[in-house]
Amino acid sequence: MTTRLLLAAGFVAVALVVALVLDRRRPEPPSRGSYPVPAQIDRADFPGNDRPWLVALFSSRTCDSCTTMAAKVAVLESTDVAVCDVAFQDAPDLHERYDIAGVPLVVVADAEGVVRASFVGPATATDLWAAVAEARVPGSRPAPECGSRA
Repeated sequence: MTTRLLLAAGFVAVALVVALVLDRRRPEPPSRGSYPVPAQIDRADFPGNDRPWLVALFSSRTCDSCTTMAAKVAVLESTDVAVCDVAFQDAPDLHERYDIAGVPLVVVADAEGVVRASFVGPATATDLWAAVAEARVPGSRPAPECGSRA
């Protein structure tokens, strides 16, 4: 009887060692990127398609940070920049068409609908302004170290 118990304990110990070795050999799961961002949009889907630039905010009325982003995006409107807030509750078809999985999501698109900049999640007004400025006039964004203290 003791021999059988020792053999069983030995088999269990070997099984545990094999399991640990196999677990350590398992590759790490792929890291999850951020939510998908459309690379191209159809400007006809959005108001202001007669203007050269579009800043579209994909949002939801149940999202607190979307309200803040809407205020930041609204001030970017000009004769050259159309701005729109695409709330999920008002346009679920557009959220589905562009595979919007998380809000707030801001895209800056040119006249052809090519997305030149995007923000997933809350962004600062300064970052939004800089992205629009850089899209409109490449090279206008200051170097990242400008304003930093060394």
